[in-house]
Amino acid sequence: MKKKVTALATVAVLSSAFSTSAFADTYSVKKGDTLSHIASKYNTSVSNLKNLNGLKSDLIYVNQTLTVSKTTSTASAAVKTSTPKATAASSTTSKTYKVVSGDTLSGIAKKHNISLSNLKSWNKLTSDRIYPGQVFVVSGSTQAAAKPSPTVTQPATSTQPAAPASGTYTIKPGDTLSKIASQHKMTVAQLKSLNNLSSDLIYAGKVLKVSGTAQAPAAPAAPSAGKESTSQPAVAGDVQKVISAAKAVIGTPYKWGGTSAGGFDCSGFIYYAFNKGGKSMSRTSAEGYYSRSYYVNNPQLGDLVFFENTYKKGISHLGIYLGNNQFIHADNSGVRITNMNDSYYKKHFEGFKRFY
Repeated sequence: MKKKVTALATVAVLSSAFSTSAFADTYSVKKGDTLSHIASKYNTSVSNLKNLNGLKSDLIYVNQTLTVSKTTSTASAAVKTSTPKATAASSTTSKTYKVVSGDTLSGIAKKHNISLSNLKSWNKLTSDRIYPGQVFVVSGSTQAAAKPSPTVTQPATSTQPAAPASGTYTIKPGDTLSKIASQHKMTVAQLKSLNNLSSDLIYAGKVLKVSGTAQAPAAPAAPSAGKESTSQPAVAGDVQKVISAAKAVIGTPYKWGGTSAGGFDCSGFIYYAFNKGGKSMSRTSAEGYYSRSYYVNNPQLGDLVFFENTYKKGISHLGIYLGNNQFIHADNSGVRITNMNDSYYKKHFEGFKRFY
């Protein structure tokens, strides 16, 4: 009996060791992370990290999966051949979690140390919208456990054969233009031209054309700052009224706690614009509006843009998305329109959200 216990313990230790080496190949971006911070953590350089992931800029997003080291087929095989029993044992009981007010999918995934894509896959979710009282599975089956976080971006590969037939590709978390272009045997310049993209910034859920000519109609996906597309659904209240109310006070000076045309702070500006636009809401802080909204992968006119670690740690600033990679907000310079690629705000970008 003693020998049998020892043998089982040895198998468990070896299985755990191989699992650790496989999981170390990728990293899921967390709030506050930067490429330099991640590179330092994994003893690599920023340039190497960008090359591994096909990144053209330093802009990264929460829950984005980054490759941090080259994987080997030996380690992969070890996981598949040495851990079936350990995986089956750990998956005999499925854990669940009941959604409470203020929860977000990314927060639940982080709390249970799982990827956002796995959480959505296990619960057959097609959007990031959730409600208090919902019960989610937060641990996978044997099959799900056999494919840890390094395979989060695999759905893109599995759907690749269908891409040439449809001529389109739906962006997955962790995708970059260079990766998509490589998968479809085209250059980044061709991909951008085909989709009328003016920057390398893309969002999960957006559909890109990957075949055809540059004349194909793809421009409606990025309306200009001054001519928002009316074909996009209203996000909250009457979105056009919200945008109009926001633009009407451009140039208004910054005032801490301000909620009127005499002066605004960032959250006071949101309170003013949305109430003018027909959505009645109470006055709260940037964190307060953050907790009353849910993440969106494909932002529309009137969605919220959140930033963190500006004048204080955590969620500390927000604005209203205008399309064409621009947002309107109230900062120390007053109410103004800023490009998402602004060096300061790109560094502190947290995510796009929408009011419940």
